[in-house]
Amino acid sequence: MGGDRVPTRPSDDGLLPTATAGETWRYALRLLRPRWGLAVLTVLALTAGTALQLVAPRALGWVVDAAIEGDRGGVLGPVQVLVAVAVAAGVFQVLTRVLIALVGEPALASLREDVLDRALHLPAGEVERGGSGDLVARISGDVEVVTAAIRSTVPTLAMSVFLVWMTAVGLAAIDWRFAVVALLAVPTDFYALRWYLRRSGPVFAAQRVAEGARAQQLLDSIGGADTVRAFRLGPEHLRLTERRSQDAVDRAYQAIHFRTRFWGRMHLSEAIGVGVVLLAGFFLVRDGAVTVGAATAAAFYFSRLFEPVNMVLMMIDTAQEAGAALSRLVGVARLEPAARRAAAVHGEPSVEARAVDFSYQDGHDVLHGVDLAVRPGEWLAVVGATGAGKTTLAKMIAGLYPPGSGEVRLGGVSVADLGPDDLRDTVALVTQEVHVFAGPLVDDLRLARPDATEAEIERALERAGALPWVAALPSAERTVVGRGGHRLTPAQAQELALARLLLVDAPIVVLDEATAEAGSAGAVRLERAARQALDGRTVIVVAHRLTQAAAADRVLVLDRGRVAECGSHDELVAAGGRYARMWSAWSSTDPPAPRPAAQV
Repeated sequence: MGGDRVPTRPSDDGLLPTATAGETWRYALRLLRPRWGLAVLTVLALTAGTALQLVAPRALGWVVDAAIEGDRGGVLGPVQVLVAVAVAAGVFQVLTRVLIALVGEPALASLREDVLDRALHLPAGEVERGGSGDLVARISGDVEVVTAAIRSTVPTLAMSVFLVWMTAVGLAAIDWRFAVVALLAVPTDFYALRWYLRRSGPVFAAQRVAEGARAQQLLDSIGGADTVRAFRLGPEHLRLTERRSQDAVDRAYQAIHFRTRFWGRMHLSEAIGVGVVLLAGFFLVRDGAVTVGAATAAAFYFSRLFEPVNMVLMMIDTAQEAGAALSRLVGVARLEPAARRAAAVHGEPSVEARAVDFSYQDGHDVLHGVDLAVRPGEWLAVVGATGAGKTTLAKMIAGLYPPGSGEVRLGGVSVADLGPDDLRDTVALVTQEVHVFAGPLVDDLRLARPDATEAEIERALERAGALPWVAALPSAERTVVGRGGHRLTPAQAQELALARLLLVDAPIVVLDEATAEAGSAGAVRLERAARQALDGRTVIVVAHRLTQAAAADRVLVLDRGRVAECGSHDELVAAGGRYARMWSAWSSTDPPAPRPAAQV
């Protein structure tokens, strides 16, 4: 699929891009290409099954003719045909659905994998500009819509389309004049369908976008509930949620409005068709051109014709919605991160930042000309007020954000020149928000290194300080954790993350407030375990406790995205500047923990 991907680019509304109809079709054909043989077999099964269904109305016509002629024995043959046809048609219908599943489900699985792969490798800034809610809506809601379409809509739609045109052929086979008069309903059908398709497509696409925006707003409001309450932003967030929810509802009503008007036009077409076929049958039977049984079969054909026609039209809105969802998924699947040149880090694990600027939005810089040099094996604490740019700097060092200008170098190699695998082997990031994956704890650890042996996992748990409580679990490291399993405390989750980090064995480690959720007692224990486990590595700590800064080799003080001070704890306290004031305020409310005798 690589040749079909494009560089990342946001859409005009700030959300992640949506593929055009042509791009979506080309991508879908690429997914189906390995399954062309099954696709051809599916078409053949559809044709055979539909042809069998056409036998039933004709057999009923033979029954009518036999009854009129008083030939009781002549009824038996058509009845046997009806039974055989019913059984065979059922078999082909099941076979067709199975074949469609064999073609569609693997293609959908490939699409899911592509979307997830792109989502996991999208630049963090790209996701934040588009909103994580938009991405979540695509991976969850849009995937569900497309999955439902492949499992139910596509088989029904395909069978109905085949039945429509083959029924028309059967109608003409009785007498060509039946087919001609039936065509009088086509202009009304065509007009109604053309009117609907031209207007409803954008409506369904807009509906999916509105639902993504609503999901984003809900995630923002719920995820930041504490901040919303602290700053009394509840009314504003309620207003935004109401506005985006109302927009989603309005889009849904608009789609329903189109459906209602569309069905009114289709009922008119059906009335016209039934009337002209009945009239034609009367005249043809009167003139002796066809038998009553043949006219009956024609009436059955026409009545059966509208059932698949109506089914097709009923499925169009579902297909439109699925098409809009598929375009949004393909829009993500076709994205490709900016090309990186593989350049492994062979030198010592130093960290440098040279005149780094960064902004999430143009004109609103978060970092301004940041210069930084961390020696191999050094511990650097980054402190500052909320919004000073600490987390942004940490994620930039970890390679999640590219600098707007300037350069970040790891081991003397620019982060922009590192391939994803080399970057992962060079620097590891542990954040405040640690996710515990559902499943056995050992599998959670092996996500970091799938080939890790049991001895290596046990050693990582021991160095992270987690081995005692892991051994006490009901099934030790085989215990199911995460959702639906054993619940871990925040401190245990952080120790699990630390054990993962040790399995990755990266020489540079970034800890972004990694003990903030552990509580006072848990944080002290976790900090002690982290220092023992990360001995010998280059560590950048975004410190929420100044005791972490006091224990570091050096402290970098950020103020509104600029470097205000840099030096050891003692030097900065003696200088009497911003850090000294922070330390004084901290010491007066929380007595500092004793500093370690030996610094790493």
